[in-house]
Amino acid sequence: MTFKPAPLLIALLASLAVTTAPAYAQNLAVVNGKAIPTARVDAIVKQVVAQGQQQDSPQLRDMIKKDLISREVLMQEAEKQGYSKDAAVKAQLENARQAIVVNAMVADYMKKNPVKDADVKAEYDRFVKETGDKEYHVRHILVDTEAQANEIITKLKGGAKFEDLAKGSKDAGSANNGGDLDWATPSSFPPVFSDAFVKLQKGQVTDKPVQTPNGFHVIKVDDVRAAKLPSLEEVKPQIEEALTQKKLQAYQEELVKKAKIQ
Repeated sequence: MTFKPAPLLIALLASLAVTTAPAYAQNLAVVNGKAIPTARVDAIVKQVVAQGQQQDSPQLRDMIKKDLISREVLMQEAEKQGYSKDAAVKAQLENARQAIVVNAMVADYMKKNPVKDADVKAEYDRFVKETGDKEYHVRHILVDTEAQANEIITKLKGGAKFEDLAKGSKDAGSANNGGDLDWATPSSFPPVFSDAFVKLQKGQVTDKPVQTPNGFHVIKVDDVRAAKLPSLEEVKPQIEEALTQKKLQAYQEELVKKAKIQ
């Protein structure tokens, strides 16, 4: 729902509302009789400084002045040649107009309905609960049928090495590495897969095949350790962004639901 500013001549200029030209003394320049207000430079400088791109300086203002004059000259020539009446150009202008207006509304909506710290904390707590406090070093062997998986389990019980049997796994990404899936939390896997290995102790193997859409798995837990989860402060910006987008999505859906669409 947000539109990041582009380089100086495009987004910074496009994001500024066109104003009625003030008195000549307040004009940056007059190009073929059309005034460019000095206030437009001030607005662009304010945006550039706010974005941390540059500091206000005579050099910056002079560069903006030249850009604005060049842009006005090009605009007048484009209008003279009739480009402003072109259907494709009109469509792009309408898209840009909608984007600017919607951005203004969205910014105001979020100012009045900000994501609260309590919401961020609740989302973090939910994340921690779903992720769990343990990480598992897991291996697996993936085959096509339940019978093949049972045969592998029987061989393992007979003393065969998991790493050797894993070479025949359908999972090419882990087959040559003994079926190793590395350290991960249960939430990183489909529930039916993780539900099977969280019941195992270090060194244990599932005694029954585990079926997923990919086939049948035989799973081994190499080790278990405490999960290294990021702190609330470390992930707060990401959570705030996610909740903001969720809030905006709900707002949009509410408006669409109320709209009369034929």
